[in-house]
Amino acid sequence: MSETDFTWRDGERTIHFRAGAFADSPDTLDSHGWGRYELLTTERALGAAPVELAEDSACFHHVPPGPVNEVAARVIDDVEGDSLVALGGGRVIDVAKAIAAARGGRVAALPTTLSGAEMTSIHRLPEGHEAADGLVRPEIVIADPPAMVTLPEERLRASAMNALAHGADSLYTPLTNPVSRIAALRGATLIAKALDEPRAKRDDATLALGSILCAYAIDSARFSLHHVVCQTLVRVMRISHAETNATMLPLTMEALVPRVGTEMTALARALGVKRADLVKRLRQLGGGRRRLGDLGADPKLTDEAVKAMLARQELRLTPDVPGGRELREMIESAW
Repeated sequence: MSETDFTWRDGERTIHFRAGAFADSPDTLDSHGWGRYELLTTERALGAAPVELAEDSACFHHVPPGPVNEVAARVIDDVEGDSLVALGGGRVIDVAKAIAAARGGRVAALPTTLSGAEMTSIHRLPEGHEAADGLVRPEIVIADPPAMVTLPEERLRASAMNALAHGADSLYTPLTNPVSRIAALRGATLIAKALDEPRAKRDDATLALGSILCAYAIDSARFSLHHVVCQTLVRVMRISHAETNATMLPLTMEALVPRVGTEMTALARALGVKRADLVKRLRQLGGGRRRLGDLGADPKLTDEAVKAMLARQELRLTPDVPGGRELREMIESAW
C-alpha cells in the first residue's frame, strides 16, 4: 500500500488521500452520488479548491469565526439540504457535522488543516438544538496533503501538535483497542518524522497521514484528561484551539506518566526518545515552550475553567482522576 495515494473504505466512510485530490473533488463527489449539495467554507479555504466545487453546489454558506455551537446555530436556518460539503479547517467541518446531526443529513469533508475533524464524530451541537439521530461522522473524506499544510510554520506546528494530541489522548481510555493503539503510535511517529525536517524538505503526505491516523484513533478510543483540559480552556477563556493544545500537551502528558507509564513510554518511543525526555520532545516538536498568556487567556477565569473540567464525565476515564488542585496547578504552570 502506498502511504501517499490510497482509497480507504471504512464501513460507511471512504477516505481519498493523495496530492491533487481537491482538483478532482467534484468528480469524486459525483461518483459517490453527491449530485446536489450545499457547500460550507471560508474565503481562504475556497481558494484551495477548484471553482467547479462551488459552481456545482446548490448554494454556498460562509462559516464565520466563533465557537462551533454558536456558529452552527447562526448558519443552520440558512441550510436547506441534507447533503453538506465542508471545505476548511476543524471549525468549518465541525459546523457542518453539527448541522447535519441536528437536522439529519450527511457530510463530506475536504480538510485544509490538520484538525482531524474530518475523521471523527466528535463535535458540539448547534446552540438550542439536539441531535436528531446521534452525532455525525463524514461519509466522504477528500484529503489533499499539500492543501492540509499551508498554514505559517508556527501555526502549522500548533495544528500538528493538536493532531498528535488526538493519538496521545486515545492511548489510555477504557475504549483503547489494538487498532486504535497502532494508529495512534504510527500517526505520532509520522508527525514527528515530518516536523523534524525543515519546512522546505518536509513531506506533506507524511504529516497529513500522521494527522489522519491520530484522528482515527481518537474517534475509535475517545479521550480524557488532555482534551477535557484543552476543550474547557478554549470554551471558557475563548482562546485558540490548536495553540491551546500545543501549549498544554507537554503538561497533560507529564501528568499521565505516573498514571499510565506504559502508554507514555510507548508514545515517547514513537517520538524517538526515552520517556524521561517526553516533555522536552513535545515542546521541541511544537516549536518551543508556549504559554496561555500569549494566547490572550485570562487567569481570572481559571477557577471557572477548573470547575467546568471537574463536571466533565470524560475526565473520569483518566486513571486516578485528577482533582481540582492538580488541574489548577497544571493550568497555572502554563502561564
